[in-house]
Amino acid sequence: MISAGFFAHSWLLALLTLDCAKLGGTQNVGSLQEPDVPFPPACPTLQNLAAICHYGQSRPRYPPSFFPRSGVSFFRRCGKAINRLESWYGMCCNGEVAQQNVQILCCAQQAWQNALSMFCVEEFAVMTRAYPCCRKSGEARWSCFNDELPNPFYEPTAGYMAPQMPHEPGFTWKPNTC
Repeated sequence: MISAGFFAHSWLLALLTLDCAKLGGTQNVGSLQEPDVPFPPACPTLQNLAAICHYGQSRPRYPPSFFPRSGVSFFRRCGKAINRLESWYGMCCNGEVAQQNVQILCCAQQAWQNALSMFCVEEFAVMTRAYPCCRKSGEARWSCFNDELPNPFYEPTAGYMAPQMPHEPGFTWKPNTC
């Protein structure tokens, strides 16, 4: 006969195992939940440009440790696109390449399109169905990416400070196209 203490111990061990899988510096390791990566980012506009530039360090970044080790490749690509974009927004906003709001907006819009274009290249490089907006081209692609946005005004995340992330190469602002 199995004692009640054995069952209690077994249940306690099972619960602790499940709860411990959620602890630590990573997101949802060992759980069946998808990582929380708000995607896609909104297109820069005059209405959200100040927030893009002033709250950059208060929006999430997605280092490799954020993700479980396997099974979330799509979310990794989304996180990589956001990291890339935030890095490039920093170039546009800190005066490195653009000085006035009109120039900063143009730079940020080019960064947004370039980051999402690179995301689409990465989407087509894997053997899964590409993100729906990536299957469109031209203005239809950009309109698609700018629909149903999780954070259209680039609001900061309360109490969050972005970790130091390496500068993402691959973007050069082209002022002559503004």
